[in-house]
Amino acid sequence: MQEEIHEFEWLEVWELVPRPDKVMVITLKWIYKVKLDELGGILKNKARLVVCGYRQEEGIDFEESFAQVARLETIRIFIAFAAQKNMLVYQMDVKTAFLNGNLREEVYVSQPDGFVDADNP
Repeated sequence: MQEEIHEFEWLEVWELVPRPDKVMVITLKWIYKVKLDELGGILKNKARLVVCGYRQEEGIDFEESFAQVARLETIRIFIAFAAQKNMLVYQMDVKTAFLNGNLREEVYVSQPDGFVDADNP
């Protein structure tokens, strides 16, 4: 969890501000996953900080949403098309993909459990 928080701080993803009135603050929660190596052994435990988006309403809290992961059928179609056109395809794993997007509006989220700033609760 500390690694995830450190990454947010290093990339200056957020700034602590007093909680504004009449603004919906989105809560955060930790998701845990065990990462395995190629032999099925435990490589490491991974923590991810995610927003609880299920509390939002389309048209009020957001206008559009995006799939975080491409569907397998979409990847197959893309690779088939690239092969037909003799295109070169590269694969990469972006650890902090959503951090690189630009927001058009201000978003307020609560501080993650276990990492609440005492000077700015």
